[in-house]
Amino acid sequence: MRDVRTPFSWLAERWQPSSAMIRRAALAALVMSVVIVVTGGAVRLSASGLGCRTWPTCTGESITPTPEMGLHGKIEFTNRVLTYVLCAAVGWAILAARCAVPWRRSLTRLGWAQFWVVMSNAVLGGITVLVGLNPYVVGAHMLAALALVWIAVLTWERAKEGDGPVRQLVAEPLRRLGQLLVGVTGLLVVAGTLVTGAGHHPGDSNKVPRITWLSYDRLTQVHADLVFATIGLSLAVIFALAAAKAPAPARARARELFLVLLAQGVIGYVQYFTDAPEVLVGVHMLGATLVWIAALRIPLALRTRDPLPAAALPAQETVAA
Repeated sequence: MRDVRTPFSWLAERWQPSSAMIRRAALAALVMSVVIVVTGGAVRLSASGLGCRTWPTCTGESITPTPEMGLHGKIEFTNRVLTYVLCAAVGWAILAARCAVPWRRSLTRLGWAQFWVVMSNAVLGGITVLVGLNPYVVGAHMLAALALVWIAVLTWERAKEGDGPVRQLVAEPLRRLGQLLVGVTGLLVVAGTLVTGAGHHPGDSNKVPRITWLSYDRLTQVHADLVFATIGLSLAVIFALAAAKAPAPARARARELFLVLLAQGVIGYVQYFTDAPEVLVGVHMLGATLVWIAALRIPLALRTRDPLPAAALPAQETVAA
């Protein structure tokens, strides 16, 4: 195959990161994906969603907020700047995977997937400003951020494995139970996003449209029902994995999810009965992200990949990443 010289291949010839560095790079991208969710919540809860009233600039004439825009402008602009930090973390993960010996092609693809989700969500964030914080667009912005978390979790977990074929560690029914748990947890997150879209914090001090096709109390009840379903499923997974003598890491992750769910449930009920104070809502958003991460890690602990045998390693090619 004809060699194609690129900046990526040039760097790969001069820098070969260790496996530990690849894992750290993937973890940094995951941490920043969580940070961007939390800071996005801070923008909304501080009523700074329209702190910068245009996009991609903050005003029609200035990229940065002006003194007249006050604290709201600074908060919104800080969240935008953190997107560049997130891009840097994702870029590090991409380069580390590309320069590894052998080249971690699957991790490189996952890194690029993160990058394009970040770019598309930045555009979606701009649209939320341009449409005056429409609750459905704001909700889509949140769910896209959680999709980024999903890919970042997968990248981090894959960075700990080899590139050999998938080797299942438990029977098919247990794997399906783990996947069902992730699906129900996803519905829980979507319901929570709808509750926020109908709730008390529209993201700006001016009148902002809210979700009205179903009442706030009814949406909250649906969300609570999904909380009970998720907790019940997590208990079922705990007992099923214990009965099947599943690997210890898988059982530990199931217990971690159950504990995070309990803490999140307590926060949610306190939040509801105290009229959703901003601090508790912010903690609840962080908790939702941690619940999502904990659920996603369970199916990934039910299988593994071994390193490729030396004979199966592809020759190092200098091609475009």
